Amino acid sequence: MRPNRGRPGIRGGMRGPVRPFGGPPGPFRPFIPHIPFDLVQCENAFPRAKPVPEEKALTDHSSNYYQALLKRHTDLTPSSAEQASILALVTKVQGILDNLVIAPSGFEAATLEEVRQVGSFKKGTMLAGHNVADIVVMFKTLPTKEAVTALANKVSDEIKSQEPQEEAVPPRKRVAQNLPKTVVAMLPNESGFEVASGDAAVQCLITTIPPNLKKLDPELHLDGKMMNSRLAAIRHARWFEENGQHSSVKVLIRLLRDLKNRFEGISPLTPWIIDLLAHFAVINNPSRQPLPINQAFKRALQMLAAGFFLPGSVGITDPCEQGTIRVHTVMTLEQQDQVCFTSQTLLRVLSHGGYKQILGMEGNASIATEMSVWEGVVVTPSEKAYEKPPEKKEEQEDEMDEEMDGENV
Repeated sequence: MRPNRGRPGIRGGMRGPVRPFGGPPGPFRPFIPHIPFDLVQCENAFPRAKPVPEEKALTDHSSNYYQALLKRHTDLTPSSAEQASILALVTKVQGILDNLVIAPSGFEAATLEEVRQVGSFKKGTMLAGHNVADIVVMFKTLPTKEAVTALANKVSDEIKSQEPQEEAVPPRKRVAQNLPKTVVAMLPNESGFEVASGDAAVQCLITTIPPNLKKLDPELHLDGKMMNSRLAAIRHARWFEENGQHSSVKVLIRLLRDLKNRFEGISPLTPWIIDLLAHFAVINNPSRQPLPINQAFKRALQMLAAGFFLPGSVGITDPCEQGTIRVHTVMTLEQQDQVCFTSQTLLRVLSHGGYKQILGMEGNASIATEMSVWEGVVVTPSEKAYEKPPEKKEEQEDEMDEEMDGENV
């Protein structure tokens, strides 16, 4: 039987995609995301004639570049005293909250469902000088502002009740053992409260069970979007605990977070995007063997420079959300372009030996915005490709509203 070539919608004779009922007339094209070029994935299709000296300097484990990466990571890692200080405070605060979950006697302001550690301290990727740990406290009841204040006061009272035992330690012995100070500050905020002791701090982020999110009143309870993000933080911590424990992944996360703090063009990357990007750069390759940190760091810049997080890119699908939600869509179009052209400039600087300036060991962040010369090679910063459409002025909008009102009258 011949295929019917005249009727659209018949298999074999369809001239174009069938539009949905009630849709616009004419054919439409489905969205098909493209895969940016990744040299690691396509290495077998591009055999190299011979390794160039610049490439060998970036891949050899005995090179200065590799040693610089390790040294910079050591500088970004909190000291043993900092880790001990924050661990002691986290253990103390979580112990108090866990007791309220198990036996909430004497605390009637709210009922706690669960207490979870999240964030960089839980993942083992905390930066030096940023001694703040995050704990998500899930309410079983509706999280009113009064209940959060009552919980903060309860935690403060419990900590103060434990202080006399610590004050019994002589000052000299306290300094010798690097014990934390007993001064505790309680700082309430919009998302919960913060407990500070010495140089360490613990943020207690409040959320509630998912069925309660539909019952929230903005005037009585905490912000629903913020509490939803706390639930997502719990899912992120669980995923990372199962998939991101390789040492190269954690090292790359610290280096990328430091890159974000020093270069404005990389700043739109969120901590969750950095976690997934580092895991992808280290683990996702044809051999399924983790890449060393020197290759993974360059690969991360290569993917960003190739448009890995641009509109239309397949990017990285969020493993903790249902559907095909791409993590880079939380950035605006202007921010996506900013990350791409800044990474292109940094990649060219890295390829010509400027790794110390990129890692922050020499120079400053001007290499991403100003022209620089590396061994006779001029690196010109990439320019933005996205132009934000002009916004209508308020006067024009008012005039249009008046004209419409006149027509309606």
